[in-house]
Amino acid sequence: MNHTNGGIPCEMQLSQGCCHEAERAAIVAMALDQLREALPESFHGHLIALAGAVRDSSRRLRDLVNHSQPHVERVPLVLNYLNILLPCLSQTLNEIMSYYDDRTLTREHRWRKMYNKMTEEAGGVPLPQHFVLYNNFLVMLGYLLSRSPSFDPNTLETLRGHLLELREKRGIPPSPDQADPVSPADIGSSLVGLADPNAHWAEQIFSLPLASRTLLKHVKPSKACGPFFRRDQLPIPPEPKVLFRRAFDNDRTSVVAYLNPIDQAPYLLVRSLQGEVAWFSSYGVHELCIGREGSALQLKRWSRSGQCSKLWAAFYFITWEEMVLFYCTFAALKARNRLTVQIHPSEFQLQREKRLFQAQIVDDGYKHSLVVYEDQQTNGIRLHAAVWDGELKQCPVWTAFVTAQSQSSTWISRRSKHRVWLRNIQLYVFCKNYRQEVQRQNKSNAFEIYFVTEQGASKFKEVFSAMGASGSSSAGPETAVSSPGG
Repeated sequence: MNHTNGGIPCEMQLSQGCCHEAERAAIVAMALDQLREALPESFHGHLIALAGAVRDSSRRLRDLVNHSQPHVERVPLVLNYLNILLPCLSQTLNEIMSYYDDRTLTREHRWRKMYNKMTEEAGGVPLPQHFVLYNNFLVMLGYLLSRSPSFDPNTLETLRGHLLELREKRGIPPSPDQADPVSPADIGSSLVGLADPNAHWAEQIFSLPLASRTLLKHVKPSKACGPFFRRDQLPIPPEPKVLFRRAFDNDRTSVVAYLNPIDQAPYLLVRSLQGEVAWFSSYGVHELCIGREGSALQLKRWSRSGQCSKLWAAFYFITWEEMVLFYCTFAALKARNRLTVQIHPSEFQLQREKRLFQAQIVDDGYKHSLVVYEDQQTNGIRLHAAVWDGELKQCPVWTAFVTAQSQSSTWISRRSKHRVWLRNIQLYVFCKNYRQEVQRQNKSNAFEIYFVTEQGASKFKEVFSAMGASGSSSAGPETAVSSPGG
């Protein structure tokens, strides 16, 4: 199944591929039930577990098709992942049936040979665990497709890695999409203008696979410091609008951002597992301050009794990209919150970032500050647009991560004295009214940046030309063009 296949619509490719394998999985599950009925009870446990997992695969494949109908614009996001999964699933189903249909062996020997051989071929991964992997992957694809707050790009990437290992062990050649993959940034940019108009902008931020993954070092367990309460002791109104959920340390600690339906303000709810007991703590975004400490983002609250700030939570992130997105999302939610009394300018600046360039741009009709940042811990590069002046000065508008595409000679091009085009770049937008499609009104779907000064356009291109020439992410000393506006 290939999303460029002969002009067949993406949703039809997904439907055909998933429905075909779902039907075959249902047939295999029934065959395993028949095999179980013919064997002594001592074999039933493993066969029941395997047949149940195969049925789960069938059901989840059909669920994916059903979810694709109301989310048709997001179908291209999952096609590449299905191209990794379906050949592996198909081969597993084929081999199970080949063992089942081998009339030269007794039913007991068929089962023993099926289980042992398929486990051995997978490098010792027990046969039922193949379907556990398939099903977990399908669950995450369902979250991705439906823009669920439970979607976790790190979990998706981990499961994808396990699937690729299983494919290799079982001798399945790489799919065309693995040899010539469509990047998440390319897919993400193709979805511009198709987002749900009723969704809050913060719901969109963590609903896409990361365009790149830059691992952070010295990651420790995240922690929440309270004060803690039982869930029913917190004054959270019923049915708040969940904006996103992030989990840490295998979900030992998690944070949910939600809109309070009473005051329409954003709040954070932290859950911490202490032993097997879940404890909760919640504060409004306007009541917290954010800062970076190494690979962690620290959130602090004001203690009335101690008349000082105290650590409320420290979240350690696996990737630099996710840390940046959480930081910018928090800063934008706080700045645009009518309950916020004051926000310190330092909260708009992620610590341990070096500013390589800054200039004023006109962006969707607004004056913005465009900054190129280099992370000093990972050497990651990102573009950061912020409000130029006024009450929201320095508030994040969008960010974009500059990955390997900056090494390409076609990634950046000067179109006029003031205009520069960027290809294959995915923006993460932190406000409701910004329309990035206005900046992509060209056949290439390139993102156009309009610099107020000709010097700004020249210096911007020079920053990335220097990177390409040196093969390094470092672009030398900071370059500022015109007066800094945040």
